[in-house]
Amino acid sequence: MKLYNTLSKRKEEFVPLEQGKVKMYVCGPTVYNYIHIGNARPMIVFDTVRRYFEYKGYEVNYVSNFTDVDDKIIKKAIEEGVTTSEVSQRYIAECKKDMKAMNVKPATKAPLATEEICGMVNMIQTLIDKGYAYEKNGTVYYRTRKFKDYGKLSHKNLDDLQSGGRSLLVSGQEQKEDSLDFVLWKPKKEGEPAWESPWSEGRPGWHIECSEMSKKYLGEQIDIHAGGEDLVFPHHENEIAQSESANGKEFAKYWMHNAFLNIDNRKMSKSLGNFFTVREISEKYDLQILRFFMLSAHYRSPLNFSTELMDAARTGLERIITAAENLKFLKGTAKAQDMTDAEREAFGKTQEYVAGFEKAMDDDFNTADAISSIFELVKYINTTAGGESSAEYLQSLLDLLVKLTDVLGIIVDKNEEILAEDIEALIEQRQAARKNKNFARADEIRDELLEKGIILEDTREGVKWKKA
Repeated sequence: MKLYNTLSKRKEEFVPLEQGKVKMYVCGPTVYNYIHIGNARPMIVFDTVRRYFEYKGYEVNYVSNFTDVDDKIIKKAIEEGVTTSEVSQRYIAECKKDMKAMNVKPATKAPLATEEICGMVNMIQTLIDKGYAYEKNGTVYYRTRKFKDYGKLSHKNLDDLQSGGRSLLVSGQEQKEDSLDFVLWKPKKEGEPAWESPWSEGRPGWHIECSEMSKKYLGEQIDIHAGGEDLVFPHHENEIAQSESANGKEFAKYWMHNAFLNIDNRKMSKSLGNFFTVREISEKYDLQILRFFMLSAHYRSPLNFSTELMDAARTGLERIITAAENLKFLKGTAKAQDMTDAEREAFGKTQEYVAGFEKAMDDDFNTADAISSIFELVKYINTTAGGESSAEYLQSLLDLLVKLTDVLGIIVDKNEEILAEDIEALIEQRQAARKNKNFARADEIRDELLEKGIILEDTREGVKWKKA
């Protein structure tokens, strides 16, 4: 299995630190609002990476944090007249709802930055003791030039950064020994949440958070560190500097970064009016379609979001789901139970599609080519399964289709029991769609629930549901 390592700028054979195990850290969202579809891409991409490692038999320790203290969270709390904790807890809950709807598996551990402050203080003290950090008026800075490998991930030169002006630097330059030094700890301002430390009552800088949480839950060395390409510099570069100087060893062997998501060929931004949250997309599309769309391109390629491409993703996904539904229907009416010799031979031929799927995924997780192999399998299923097929043959084809699509986090066998919380979430999406006069999506959700045996009743008291 090969993956592209941002550190070396080439594909490398994956060799784990510990045989049969993968330690993986993925930078999570800052929780001050609903997650947007730009946040969704790394969630979906690296969840798929995790799933493929598990498919290959690895035990994956997957850690992804929530940044629950930050300037944006503080600003939101002040605007609403509530605590920062209320804001972050609310949007962590909403984020988890969206992740579940996108079929993103819960992390092995999802630490909150505010619960790990003690460890961050200890790591900062270690950096001070080793001469990599210093304190000025309650602020602690990292001595960037002392770390000789600074820039090895982003491939930036320190002198070029120095001449690049203030735009690349952190504020507070007048207190620093060097303008390139970055903040590890900052004193609190009026009305901000704060924690005790040896230097001042305040809070950690953003970069130290991930260094500490990765160390606590995965150890001083990890296999893979991942996130969006916007995090390469300065966030991941600074993580390397902190972790390697504090721990005295290589931090992560492989660095993976997904490319940006554009909207109608333009960068997503609120000012352009093309900013979409995952929740808004869920009012128009099942989020399985969003997931399928995200995986239809290689994770290192820029991805363009548009209505046309989402509709194409819906059509492609429906083709796969229809094949699964047809297999279940045929199995229900199958006359013979056991496979014939001819069917065993026919099923054996499906291994070439499995081989194509694995070849694509082994080559830096090429989900676009993996999906092509699934489409080829679907075509084979549609031409070899029929009214005369045995139940065993039909079930074997379905099991294989489910196994491969599950690696991509795509649910094609929707026969599972629907949970009450999932029903309520779909009703909430339907209400939002109706409010936005998107009656087609509202009807689609009603039909989807009906297929699962759930009947909706619109009453004066609100929407009620019952099992058929």
